[in-house]
Amino acid sequence: QVHLVESGGGSVQPGGSLRLSCVASGSGLTSYCLGWIRQSPRQGREGVATIPTAGATTYAAYVKGRFTVSKINANNSLYLQMNALKPEDTALYYCAAARRCYDLIQGKADYWGQGTQVTVSS
Repeated sequence: QVHLVESGGGSVQPGGSLRLSCVASGSGLTSYCLGWIRQSPRQGREGVATIPTAGATTYAAYVKGRFTVSKINANNSLYLQMNALKPEDTALYYCAAARRCYDLIQGKADYWGQGTQVTVSS
């Protein structure tokens, strides 16, 4: 069982930045790929970024070059630095875990956080 708790959402103007945080807990965490998935009425559910226990990060095309995913293994913390935000980035962002990073980038997960709202508007 994996438990995920996000924080750091909010409202920002286009071009602004936000940083999301997530604390993961539970057994077998190293068996899971961690990442971020977002959901909005307009775009539906979309994978955003993934970071495995070991290996390279992956990003969806629509955030690549603007968002950076990172984690600190010592305290099981996951982060998403979001720069150059656009109105279409407005969504509920979920910290998520899955056995395969591929599933996360497809918007599928075994475990979900409660979600944190990001709103980009002028």
